[in-house]
Amino acid sequence: MSAEPLLADASWLTSGGTARVLQLLNADGEEARVVGGAVRNALLGLRPGDMDIATTALPEEVMRRAKSAGIKSVPTGIDHGTITLVIDGHPYEVTTLREDTETFGRKAKVAFGRDWVRDAERRDFTMNGLSVDGHGVVHDYVGGLADVAARRVRFIGDPDQRIAEDYLRILRFFRIHAAFGAGEPDRDGYLACIRGRAGLAGLSAERVRMEILKLLVAGGAAAAALAMADGGLLQSLIGGVAYTGPLARMIAIEHELGLPASATRRLAGLTVAVTEDAKRVASRLRLSNAEAKALDSMGHRWWRFANFANKDESNARRLLYRLGAERYHDRVLLAWARDAGEVNSARWRELAELPQRWTPPKFPLKAADFIARGMAEGPALGRVLTLAEDAWLAADFPLEEAALASIADQAAARVSRDQRI
Repeated sequence: MSAEPLLADASWLTSGGTARVLQLLNADGEEARVVGGAVRNALLGLRPGDMDIATTALPEEVMRRAKSAGIKSVPTGIDHGTITLVIDGHPYEVTTLREDTETFGRKAKVAFGRDWVRDAERRDFTMNGLSVDGHGVVHDYVGGLADVAARRVRFIGDPDQRIAEDYLRILRFFRIHAAFGAGEPDRDGYLACIRGRAGLAGLSAERVRMEILKLLVAGGAAAAALAMADGGLLQSLIGGVAYTGPLARMIAIEHELGLPASATRRLAGLTVAVTEDAKRVASRLRLSNAEAKALDSMGHRWWRFANFANKDESNARRLLYRLGAERYHDRVLLAWARDAGEVNSARWRELAELPQRWTPPKFPLKAADFIARGMAEGPALGRVLTLAEDAWLAADFPLEEAALASIADQAAARVSRDQRI
């Protein structure tokens, strides 16, 4: 065990909601510490993120003290010892120390205790098994400090046992490594994930989606996805081919353009070659409606941009008009990611940045323009507007009155002719 005041200068330990919770629970024979990811992040010089607090106090005592201090408490997971305290609108999860008595995924039976070592040993990875008290003293019972320093993601104890307790830990292994690890994944952990991969089939789509999308925006996403594919772990999750090359190119393109990481764009790079892929992945991962629509749009005839890359921008402008800036941009990036050329292609950049230098005009012709030409209201009016809009796009968005009048006359004449036939 290591116990050194490594975080003594962390402001969130001395002021704010976290400090208030620790002060509340560190009294009358009870102890509380911040545990898990917040400690790991702080040691790595990153934003702590969500604050998880462990305590020797039983859930009822946590709620009693909160009530006495005027703090709202919500029994969000009281069967597992978790109470959420709300301070200034921010939630703080407080969980009583525990140990598993039976382990079967998220339905594990637990017993409350007061043993910090046993509580640490039931966690997943060594760098997540650290805790820090209100004085900034970091407590390490599982070798987490050395692994944080080495950026090594390692299971606590026997990797096969940890995975059998909850097969989601396979995905967490790669996601945590992608976010905080360095170099190759820990070999013992990697091989255990491969041995346990059949257990992924029993995970809910919602849990898998959450981990996959988090993994995809991590700094080491491309390497982690490649390792998962090599180990036979990705194909069963997405139900098809994993395109690790286009994923790596999508990430490189985002960096080239200075864009923030997009989980949906990267998921498209990894999984989508045609719209059928998009529909399958959306179903398997239970994507949100917005995510599913974005994936489907990116997969729809993205390859047309490969023909645009060496020609004028008229076709691209028409697609920008039809799709809108966001959908257009994402589809260009998928086509670029699936292209074999250079990532720093000037022509692809021009296509991607078209919405920044050109805004599509609104279609200037209205129903009144065709009523004035003798068209009656009804289905024919809708058809003539569609024909006129298509002709306007083909003519590259003219706005001159003479050009618009010619387009309107020709569309009206065609519809009138079709009605007579």
